[in-house]
Order: sequence, then C-alpha cells, then structure tokens
Amino acid sequence: MTESVRPTACHPEGLVIRRVSGRTGYDRSFLEATGATLLAAAATAVALAAVACGGGTPEPAALDTRNEPCASCRMTVSSAVFASQLVAPGELPRFFDDLGCLADYLKAGKAPAGATAFVADHRTKAWVRADRAVYTRVPGLETPMGSHVIAHADAASRDADPVAKTGQPVSAAELFGADSGSQ
Repeated sequence: MTESVRPTACHPEGLVIRRVSGRTGYDRSFLEATGATLLAAAATAVALAAVACGGGTPEPAALDTRNEPCASCRMTVSSAVFASQLVAPGELPRFFDDLGCLADYLKAGKAPAGATAFVADHRTKAWVRADRAVYTRVPGLETPMGSHVIAHADAASRDADPVAKTGQPVSAAELFGADSGSQ
C-alpha cells in the first residue's frame, strides 16, 4: 500500500511512503528521482549563502535590547539610542552599548577585516554608517559607560535633538582614532 504525505513548504511534492508487510519506508523511486534535484538545490543554497556573507555592502543588524551583550564591556546593550555595531563579512555583528566602548574596541585594533561600523542616531534610533555620522559630547548626559557622546545621521538630526543642544561637536577621528573612524 502506498500513501502520500501532504505537501508542505519544505516538501512541495509531498513525500511518498510505501507500507510493505506492516513496515513503513520511503519510496525508493521518489528518493532517486528527487535526489539530483535536492543536491542541486543544496548546492545553490550554499552558493547563495557564500555570496550573501562574502560580498556586497554590509548592512546593520537588528538589535535585541534585552539579550545582546556589548562586545567590549559585556553589559547588555539596553538602550538603542546609545548603541553601535560592527558588521564584518561572514561574521556575526558585534554590538556596543556606548560609543566609548566602540571607540575602545577600534583603538585596540580588534575590528575584523572588512568591518563596517554603524551607530544609532540618538534622536531617531536609525542605523547610520559611523564614518558618515556627526558626534556630540554632552557633559551632563548619562551614557551607559560614561562617554557622554551621542551620534546623529547629520547636522539636521543633531539640531532637531534637544539633548544635543548643550553639547560640543566631536570629530570621528578624535573619538575613534585617526584610522578607525572610517571603518
């Protein structure tokens, strides 16, 4: 007796099962017919994953403010407005809870090859490439590790943020080091 299992997203053609003498097994003809197709699909998936991980413009990853530890100080990155991240091809993103932690990490030369740094706009929480952001040191502002530095996508975002009005501009080179700010 032969019966089919309902098709699913993973198995669009269903799975043919043959019962012989009370035992259940896969239909060998089904496996042989689809074996080459499955092998080709697996090879395509591996090739696509390699291309996705190895090339193109790095994109920022989503931040989980309940579970993501800072790559520098290991505290939980609990506030998106102070967060930053390093994204490197073929690696998991590294998140930071304070721009000071990212700066320390970069100055220590720990950034992986090909990494791109992203910072959160303090006003909008949108990810911005660190080399394109503007930075402000606000002495009275409490940041997670006491750097007192916030980032914005541009001068217009900074000027629209009431917190930044009492601060002083900080260059990326001063914050991250001469070679590190353009990661």
